[in-house]
Amino acid sequence: MVTGLLNALAENPVLVLFLLIGVGMLVGRIKAGGVSLGAAAVLFAGIVLAAWGTAEGITIEIPAQIGTLGLAVFTFAIGIQSGPNFFHVLRTAAGPLAIMLAVLVVGAAAGLGVGRWLGMSPAMIAGAFAGALTNTPALAAAGGAATAAGNADGMAIATVGYAVAYLYGVIGMLFFCLLALRYRRSDKDAPSPLINRTVRVERDDAPQLGDIAERVSGEMKFSRLRRGETGPITRPALTDKIYKDDLITVVGTQDAVNQVISEIGHSSSHSLIEDRRYLDFRRITVSDPKLAGHTVAELDVDHKFGATISRVRRGDVDMVGTPDLVLQQGDRVRVVAPTGRMAEISKFFGDSAHGLSSINPVAMGLGMAVGIIIGEWAIPLPGGSTFSIGAAAGTLIVGLVFGRIGRIKGFVTAMPFTATAVLSELGLLMFLAQAGTRAGGQIANAFTGGDWWKILITGFVITTIVGFGMYASMRWIVKMGGTRLSGLLGGLQTQPAVLAFANERTGSDPRVALGYAMVYPVAMIVKIFIAQFLGGL
Repeated sequence: MVTGLLNALAENPVLVLFLLIGVGMLVGRIKAGGVSLGAAAVLFAGIVLAAWGTAEGITIEIPAQIGTLGLAVFTFAIGIQSGPNFFHVLRTAAGPLAIMLAVLVVGAAAGLGVGRWLGMSPAMIAGAFAGALTNTPALAAAGGAATAAGNADGMAIATVGYAVAYLYGVIGMLFFCLLALRYRRSDKDAPSPLINRTVRVERDDAPQLGDIAERVSGEMKFSRLRRGETGPITRPALTDKIYKDDLITVVGTQDAVNQVISEIGHSSSHSLIEDRRYLDFRRITVSDPKLAGHTVAELDVDHKFGATISRVRRGDVDMVGTPDLVLQQGDRVRVVAPTGRMAEISKFFGDSAHGLSSINPVAMGLGMAVGIIIGEWAIPLPGGSTFSIGAAAGTLIVGLVFGRIGRIKGFVTAMPFTATAVLSELGLLMFLAQAGTRAGGQIANAFTGGDWWKILITGFVITTIVGFGMYASMRWIVKMGGTRLSGLLGGLQTQPAVLAFANERTGSDPRVALGYAMVYPVAMIVKIFIAQFLGGL
């Protein structure tokens, strides 16, 4: 009966895919000591099923193309999500990237030393390096270099090293990710919540609002103005002057709003927001695709409707509606406008639930095609061999660019946050299921050889040095917050399971994806080069 069941699964990889997703996530939601594996459980479910099949002489494996598709969709969606903030973060990332390079080199050197001491071949050491850092393109580079160096079985030997080291490569980095998340409550890079306050002006020198805004550090916006106690409420312009006893509403981060209060007066018990006779406010969904990719300033709602966009909500994150903020389809804008024009403004934005789920198939199709072409491009190496960064890195790069620019003339490149969240989760689960079945079959075979314990030790040394080195340096030298560090560790490991674990624990905090995207492409390329070097020794 068991053999019949395993044979049925071996003949139906699509059934295996969804069975692993369902069972894996069911197990992944179980908490032990407040900790759950989340999506990473799909990977381990695949490993167990494939190893069980191999023990019975039956190969159960999801085709590699399904894993490639899932990973490419996942990284493209992550790129779209992270693109608006990624390039800003990258300006300050030279230090972390340099540290990451040094840590990877130290980890590789330690693995080489331990492996040689244990009598392992260069091909096996290089494979263990690729497995310890869970990087399949690095495995291909390692096997190719070993074969080019004269070892006819170089690829097979490297694959054994990869398979044995892979499991701790995932578990070990999950441990360091958990360490990072344990101190996330003290993060200093947490986005400041947006607040609004009505301020009574005490100054009698009639300052101009634009001059006040220039002196305030942080994001803020003036949304309402009333002259005196009973005058009409109007939308202030930066050219307006304010006078003693005026009331003005400020929207922004807590620090910025507090700076404005100390600059012009004191917080008032009056609330201009509650008086909706003159100005009303409403959250409106940006569902018209023609508006996506434009900045707040380009929409020009000030002159078209006499309105102000005070806030923009993307996913669960509120942002100040600054003039240079690029809107995405599915964003919910908080508009302050004359009461009688709200219906007209809602029609302008679309205000339909369709905007929350549109996957923008044109941008997705073309963007992923370009990303896969970039990823599969053969890059020459010394000695005549070549390497490719892989479809995952290629689609991530294109996704970051698409998410950042938002629009190329009439072509919208961005996607709604909700749609990217769904795509990234589905793509990740597909990849983890395929990767698990692939690794499970290899691990079962690898443990029948006599070198498995040597590989385990070497892989343990590499994963631990790299994981602890990045955790310690980012926490105590760079002073990076635990939330972003958890994502960075996933990007360093080029391991979506670690990212999924961090997202599960943080409620998909955007800082996790930023940390992941910040180092992923560089980590991918550096690990390929190191594996190429180790395999060719």
